[in-house]
Amino acid sequence: QVQLVESGGGSVQPGGSLRLSCVATESIFSIYALGWYRQATGKERELVATFTSGGSTVYADSVKGRFTISRDNGLNTVELQMNSLKPEDTAVYYCKLGVGPTDYWGQGIQVTVSS
Repeated sequence: QVQLVESGGGSVQPGGSLRLSCVATESIFSIYALGWYRQATGKERELVATFTSGGSTVYADSVKGRFTISRDNGLNTVELQMNSLKPEDTAVYYCKLGVGPTDYWGQGIQVTVSS
């Protein structure tokens, strides 16, 4: 069973940047959906940014223009560059891989934006 391992989280001041990385333990292919979700305390998990199985990218309105998702199928990775971070970006961020009807999730990584 494929596993996803996230890294790169931490604490940053408002306006700062972080880069999250997710590595899959097995080969990933461009037809797989691959992206990032987040869950803030007391809230439901929500989409941040993802590559769809059709090859397009989707961003949440709240992060457009600030976050950039990228992937490298050869290295089995997906990354999320987060700029101009705001306190409301504070959440646990999860990597998700979609292989047909099956979703695989990473363990989650904390991102805290606070002054």
